[in-house]
Amino acid sequence: MSSLLINEFVAKWSNSDTILDSFLWSAESWPDLERVEAVHILLETLNTRSSEENRNELSAKIRALIWERCTPLLMQISENALHKSEPGAKMLHSLCRLLSSCLALLRDSREVEKLALMTLSVFQSFEQHDGTQTKGQFDMEVAVEVLAVLLPLLSGDLDLLVKLTSCILSAVKVLSDDALVSKILVRVLFTLLHCVDDRSRGDILQRTWQDLCVYHEREKNALVTARTLLCLTAVSDYLFPPSLEKSFPTDLTNGLPDPRWSQSFWAIIQSGLIHRDNVARKRALYLLKKCVALTEIENTELGSSASPDGEIYFFRWIPSKSQVLQTFWQDYVLVMETLEENQIHVVRPVLNRINALIETTAIKENDAALVHPSWLLCVYQRMFHSENKAVMREGVYHLLELQLLRSPAFAINFSQFIVGPFMDVLSESSLYQRTANQMIGECPDVGLKLQAFLVNFFGSLPQESKGPVLLQMIQRLGSRHWCAVPLLFLSQALASLPACPLLGPQGLQALREVLRCTMITHQVLLRGAAQCFLLHSALCLTDVESVTLEEVFNFLVHFRPEESLCRGTALWDEVCEWFVKNEHTFRLAIGGKSDTGTPQERELASTATDVGSLQTYTRHRLHAFLTVPASAEQTGRLPDSGEAELLALAVLLWADVEEKRGGEEGRGGQGSTQQALARLLLAWLEVLQRLSTNLYLPLCKSDKSLQLLLHLLQVRRTRTATQTNTEDAVSGAVRGLVLSVVEPVQNFIARRLSGELQEVCDVERAALYLAVLRELLQEFGGVPWYHGNMQQSFLPALCASSLRMLTEPAEQVPSVCGQVQRAVAMAVLSLLCEVASSEASNGGLSLAAPSHHFSLPLAPLRHHFSLPQHLNQALLKPTATASDAAPDDAPLLRDWGRVAARFIRDQWSCLGFLQRAAGPQGPRVEGQREGQGEGEAPGPLVVLQAAVEALSLLPSDLVLPVLDCMALLLPQMVLREESQCVEAASLSWRVVQGLSGNAHDFWPALQAFVRLAFHRAVLELTQDQAPTLTSTIQQIVCELMELSEVRSGVFNILISHCCHTWLPSDPGSDAGDSEHFSSALSHLDILTKACLHGPVFRRDQRLIQEVQMYVEQLGDQCAANVAISSDNRDEQFPRVCVLAFLSHLQPTNHMHRQLMEELVLRLIEKDRGIAQAKARYYSNSLQHRTRNRVWQSLLLLLPKLRREFVVDTLLGYACEAGFSSNQASVKYLIEWSLLLMLHNNPTHMQRFWDCFSGDQEKTKTSICTFLSVLVHMDVLLPRLEDKAGQWRRALEVCLQWCFSHNFSVRLYALLALKRVWGLEGVRAEARGAVGGSDPLGGLATVIQACLAQAETAQNTGNAMRNWSRIQEHFFFSVFHPLKDYSVETIFYTFPRLSDLADDEWIPLWKFEKMATFSVDLSLPVRNPGADLGQMQPGDWIQQDRGELEQEERWAEVQKKITAWRLSFQEQEPHLAAQQRALRLGKLTSALLVVASLIDKPTNLGGLCRTCEIFGASGLVLDSLRHVSDKQFQALSVSSELWLPMMEVKPCELSSFLQAKKAEGYCIVGVEQTANSQSLQEYSFPQKTLLLLGNEREGIPANLLQLLDVCVEIPQQGVTRSLNVHVSAALLVWEYTRQHLHSRHPAPVPQ
Repeated sequence: MSSLLINEFVAKWSNSDTILDSFLWSAESWPDLERVEAVHILLETLNTRSSEENRNELSAKIRALIWERCTPLLMQISENALHKSEPGAKMLHSLCRLLSSCLALLRDSREVEKLALMTLSVFQSFEQHDGTQTKGQFDMEVAVEVLAVLLPLLSGDLDLLVKLTSCILSAVKVLSDDALVSKILVRVLFTLLHCVDDRSRGDILQRTWQDLCVYHEREKNALVTARTLLCLTAVSDYLFPPSLEKSFPTDLTNGLPDPRWSQSFWAIIQSGLIHRDNVARKRALYLLKKCVALTEIENTELGSSASPDGEIYFFRWIPSKSQVLQTFWQDYVLVMETLEENQIHVVRPVLNRINALIETTAIKENDAALVHPSWLLCVYQRMFHSENKAVMREGVYHLLELQLLRSPAFAINFSQFIVGPFMDVLSESSLYQRTANQMIGECPDVGLKLQAFLVNFFGSLPQESKGPVLLQMIQRLGSRHWCAVPLLFLSQALASLPACPLLGPQGLQALREVLRCTMITHQVLLRGAAQCFLLHSALCLTDVESVTLEEVFNFLVHFRPEESLCRGTALWDEVCEWFVKNEHTFRLAIGGKSDTGTPQERELASTATDVGSLQTYTRHRLHAFLTVPASAEQTGRLPDSGEAELLALAVLLWADVEEKRGGEEGRGGQGSTQQALARLLLAWLEVLQRLSTNLYLPLCKSDKSLQLLLHLLQVRRTRTATQTNTEDAVSGAVRGLVLSVVEPVQNFIARRLSGELQEVCDVERAALYLAVLRELLQEFGGVPWYHGNMQQSFLPALCASSLRMLTEPAEQVPSVCGQVQRAVAMAVLSLLCEVASSEASNGGLSLAAPSHHFSLPLAPLRHHFSLPQHLNQALLKPTATASDAAPDDAPLLRDWGRVAARFIRDQWSCLGFLQRAAGPQGPRVEGQREGQGEGEAPGPLVVLQAAVEALSLLPSDLVLPVLDCMALLLPQMVLREESQCVEAASLSWRVVQGLSGNAHDFWPALQAFVRLAFHRAVLELTQDQAPTLTSTIQQIVCELMELSEVRSGVFNILISHCCHTWLPSDPGSDAGDSEHFSSALSHLDILTKACLHGPVFRRDQRLIQEVQMYVEQLGDQCAANVAISSDNRDEQFPRVCVLAFLSHLQPTNHMHRQLMEELVLRLIEKDRGIAQAKARYYSNSLQHRTRNRVWQSLLLLLPKLRREFVVDTLLGYACEAGFSSNQASVKYLIEWSLLLMLHNNPTHMQRFWDCFSGDQEKTKTSICTFLSVLVHMDVLLPRLEDKAGQWRRALEVCLQWCFSHNFSVRLYALLALKRVWGLEGVRAEARGAVGGSDPLGGLATVIQACLAQAETAQNTGNAMRNWSRIQEHFFFSVFHPLKDYSVETIFYTFPRLSDLADDEWIPLWKFEKMATFSVDLSLPVRNPGADLGQMQPGDWIQQDRGELEQEERWAEVQKKITAWRLSFQEQEPHLAAQQRALRLGKLTSALLVVASLIDKPTNLGGLCRTCEIFGASGLVLDSLRHVSDKQFQALSVSSELWLPMMEVKPCELSSFLQAKKAEGYCIVGVEQTANSQSLQEYSFPQKTLLLLGNEREGIPANLLQLLDVCVEIPQQGVTRSLNVHVSAALLVWEYTRQHLHSRHPAPVPQ
């Protein structure tokens, strides 16, 4: 019902009470929206017309309306969440308007207060951190709407408003819905501030500001920062009005809070600027800009050098420096706004502004920074958080080169940022990618900069701050998991710090945490290198006077001898030198009682009076180690081996220090060293001497003594001594001392292993005994008396004892004692078989031969394992109630499954030994039951079936003995039990695949599997013999190759095994044996893959490989290279291996020749497939690399191929490939191949000449390949019969192509012509053949003229430079096709000189180190000449690329067409742009584009080009001067010549638009507004004027009212807007698309 009708109704009806009743709805019903609106209008009308008396008469009905109709409806909306739907939301708003009318008519503050308290209860629930809606309470959104109605009526009750403000802020803090929070602020807080008086507003703002400060200070996290910024932004117009004097009375301005004076406010702003949420960042930047703008207006001093309480101000404003500060904050805002973009090309241009910010930050005023450095940290941290890795890298580089940090004041201000956010960003591995100008193996640029940065940074810190900051940095390293690469380079950077006593006990503890927590799963070499750097850092930076030797050794023991701290390395020597230098300077451990630490540490502390020297410490440490209470139990778990490891390290370090000191003083040698060691270790040697005789020796003491023995034997070895079979004085001394006590030790071990170990905890004790026994057997096996004693009595007795325990009758109820004895016995047999097997394999002798190796009695072993029930025999778990179970056994029994699994694993170790001892078995007699023969091992089929079962039973990390045994069994069964072999191979491969995440077990298992599945007998199978098995093996090969693409080193194992199988390198083997070689023909796919194998393309894996190469390049300087044996997982190894294999093939061997020819055909097919593919490939792409590897392999095989095969197959394909679009490196290899083939087959020269007879248009620049061959005509002519005729033919061909329209072709032809013409000997021979006259007739004059023009006419510009470059190019200057034919040239020199990525260069040392090449004079490994290797890549390499590469060069550059620009302008300068366009018949539209608000020339130039292309009628600019701007012209591409352009200043736009409206134009604006129409749905009128907004502000408000319609572009991304040129282009195209069919060519004016 309309308001006019209601007014008329009220005017004619005097009884208001009756009118209201007629309009109301019943209390039980749900009214429709129109009725509620009608009641609202009625009450509004009554409020204006009724007298006070009438109001009093209506008050009762109004109250009833409020509480009986409106409030129940609001409650119903709340309880049923009806406001979330559109009808419900409309009803809610109508009811609120009605409620407002009721209260206005009622004029009763009690009702208002009652309603206010009702809504306030909703907010109070959030203040109590509850937030749950109780029954009879409004929903929050309903309460917000009701409260917005009540607030204007509550403006006089300040106490209630203050209480309400507190409740609002509490709800804002607790609510999780950001939309609801925004609604509360807009509907409630805005209304509240708007309706109160100035004094109340100031009080509310003050309370709000204080509450927000406390909130942010108490809970500093991302959510709190975002909510605080939201609230501050909401009230920013009140907190920071444009001018305080204009908004508030003078006497009230001082009462308003000014957050600019609060450091908490600036802390909130800075937290917002680095927030991860872009909306929070925008709010923080908005507040910053608002504060800066207000401060500029006031231009009064803000902030001093320090606040009264000593707090430094984050924001200062000094009127005398206003210009500097204004420039700083403008640049700062620009940088922060630009960093919101993710594109590096957008960000990079403003990075130079950071330098200006830094310069301003360095300015000091009143002994304080003009701008606090923390603002710079926000810029850097924002860059570190960027989604674009390039932006992040730029930020890291910029900070690493920041010279400002050399100032002590700035260094201390930046220190917490360096150890916090900067350390976090340094954990990003992608930062450490090498730059484009760095070679593989060089330290990454970030690594070098990081070293220099830390040196400068710590050098700038005050001395008292260096230690704490360094400690925090190391603690940060240990507080998170670091990837291997970042940790390596951070450790190296720490190692570069100059020596200074900065770290105390806390520092060593922090470094221990780094070693313990963050270096578990890293790559071994990188982990070892990081340990080396960290240890060097500790030695240089530890304050020795503040640490004890106990703390030092507790730190040193964490460095693994197999990875870093290994004897004989430079690192070990450095540690020894450090101890020599700091002798007696360590902090003393004063004797006294202590309740903390281990018993040994307490014992050490109680007995030590001076442990400042290494010798004293070691003696006391040994004494404490061997001190065991007499009452110690004879049972229990094994002592922790860490103490023994620490003591062994201390003993050896002391011995090496003494040896070093003795060498300097002229004493020393093995004798004196052994005497000194004997005195030091006397107590320990006495314990070992009494092991076998003293039955009352505490078990703990004997265990500890054996642990120390084990670690001394393991740590004393040096890698160099192991490799050269020599030992130093200290190692020899330890060996001599151990040899003196070896007999009692072994007797004790034998006694213990022969039945005394009966508890579950004894299983790990047995492992200790066996480890000691293994070390003793390996160490002293060559000592005659020891070997004889072991062979005659010890080993047979131990073997017999173990067999006896295994063959005892099974218990009815498994006991702990019985099962433990069986587990120990099987472990003993496994060790004995392992030692006997390794000795036999190392010595190359049979097991029965009496020599210096150990042998075992085979008959008892075979008898035991001949029974089928002993295959995969289970070790039963003892019952938990067994009487012999020890108290400590209960937790160990829970891990019994591991013990049982090792029991089965040990069985397979013994079975493998027996299989190797038995040798290959022939086929059994049909019907004989396998495994039942007396005294022999089970048959192969039975054992193989059991092995397959074991693979299913055992954990993946224990299957290695099973795989080794299967490798011996499978070859015997391939022709008889194919299905069983298929199952064994498939299951084995699945097990190996499952281990791919466990590097420790994966590689040995993979090697065992390759020996199994690719045994010679398996490789020799044909499809007819075993179709299923061969198909399975082929599938495994494919999967293995796929795995090699993501796991470096996998293919290395396969190709190495196969090459050794097909061509054994053993001296006694016959390389031509067809039995070995025949299977290679069936597996050419493996050889082909190896020829084409190369570095992986995954960036993370490439990074690991390149960093490993960098560590390897450090050599002995890094101890990890000495301590860790090479794993040979180089990605180039497969190619090196297969190339060495191919080099050994003999052309005279039929099978070798057949393999080489079939391999060549496969390589040709691979190359043809890539060359003929329609997909384009670019330099250093995978396709390019593959083709390069193909032609490298063909070049290597070329001398070994039959001449007929070369002529019939390879020569023709080389000519065909020459016409392809080839990369430079491939082109050179093809040309080289052609030269070699033509040199060796001169009678087929005509096939080469035929290549020049094709259509010039079709050959294009590919003819350059064959012209390059002619440059080396001097190599071919000596082998040709008709030298003069061939020479003349070459000249004619060159001369013909000298007139090509293509510049590159002409240049190649001229070079070939010059070289051919310069062959004086052939020219004289040709002249003599025709009787001394000119053999060329008049052609000689033409040739000389062409060459003269090349030398003289092209003496300016690029032509002469290119002529010089091509002559200096390596392929045409130094390279000789015959003399430089070598492995080095093919695989290293050529790739290096032809723009191939450096990971494709195979250095010479790899060919000499990784494989053995055949000594072949026709193909030497090293290039005999040195000239080619000294060449550098030339500039001409860019010109050698064909059309394909030219497209790549322009891939990121727009191709601009400027064909008619100058010529047309000169011929018809009088024609206007529109006339020129019409004369060409160009179609135009009625679209007028207005760009007067745009000021960037680049956007205008691109827009001009777009408008011209799509036929707009004109473009309006703010000034035509833009047309002459170079940036404009670079993007317009002469389009301004064809497009009418007008000039309209921005201030004239309003009148211009009104005039165009009068002409019938529809004004369309590109702007996002509430009423914008989607571009997809809008239909453009014929006469359309398109108004474009400014790049930043858009369309001004004064022009919005002139628009007929606003159109917006639908968006789905998160970026806020499109570039203005892009937006305009989309709209122009949409207009063109809609009117495309209505255009007609305009008549050309005469």
